[in-house]
Amino acid sequence: MSTFNDQQLFAFAYGEARLLDEQQFEAWLALFTEDGHYWMPLSHGQTDPLLQGSLMYEDKLLLRVRIERLAGQRTYSQQPKSRSHHLLQQPTIESGHPWHKPEQGQYALRTAFHYVESRQDQQTTYAGWSTFELIDVQGELRINQKRVDLVNCDSALRSIQLFM
Repeated sequence: MSTFNDQQLFAFAYGEARLLDEQQFEAWLALFTEDGHYWMPLSHGQTDPLLQGSLMYEDKLLLRVRIERLAGQRTYSQQPKSRSHHLLQQPTIESGHPWHKPEQGQYALRTAFHYVESRQDQQTTYAGWSTFELIDVQGELRINQKRVDLVNCDSALRSIQLFM
């Protein structure tokens, strides 16, 4: 098991956002563990994705389905394709997070972001925080869970096409 330093963890967060912005969705999906989840809570301070409603709570299979839909020739909502841009604040190590146990190869990382999703003449901006629960899998960092907390999570939101 490797020990990852702060700079390596920060580089992981920046690299993950770049994969999304460059629409390298297969490479992005490969960052997740087999039991990994992408979670977007519906309310501030939400503690459980299963007992409370969420905007999204997707396992790797559902993420794959979304990625295949984005690549599909009959996905008319993506002709032309949506584009995205992440602007990240420098990540912080969440040493008080229950997942953060570097001695066991588990890391918790948080970064604030502004995210823009654009398609044709429409551009939508979101702001929030991403919290990564990362794990060392054979010397490589993998996402066990990515939690995306939007500032306006409890607002009426437009259809989010891509991944934040």
